[in-house]
Amino acid sequence: RNIPLVIVSCSGGARMQEGILSLMQMAKTSGLLAKLAKKNLPYISVLTNPTTAGVMASYASLGDIIIAEPKALLGFAGPRVIQQTIGQELPEGFQSSEFFLEKGFLDSVVHRKDLRETVHSLLAYMYRK
Repeated sequence: RNIPLVIVSCSGGARMQEGILSLMQMAKTSGLLAKLAKKNLPYISVLTNPTTAGVMASYASLGDIIIAEPKALLGFAGPRVIQQTIGQELPEGFQSSEFFLEKGFLDSVVHRKDLRETVHSLLAYMYRK
């Protein structure tokens, strides 16, 4: 069916115990999103707390429109790992949805109680005649 896609993500990442099959799903999902884009069908990505690791590095960050809940933890690795890797102090709240919005990575930060109406309004706008 030729309909838009909305994915609500919440993930701390795949665990080693889940094996390679769980990691393959992120690539498969990203590949399917490319097919969706070729059909000019919109993909709205909604990020909840937390959306991190491979999910964030793959399909969660590929939305035509990316929305996050307030104060959601977002990113690939945790702050301690990043700080140890780059050897620098990190800005306060650098993995929050508000920081991502400020830096242009998100289109909007929307409270959970308002998500349904927001997604509906976006889809109605995209499909107005």
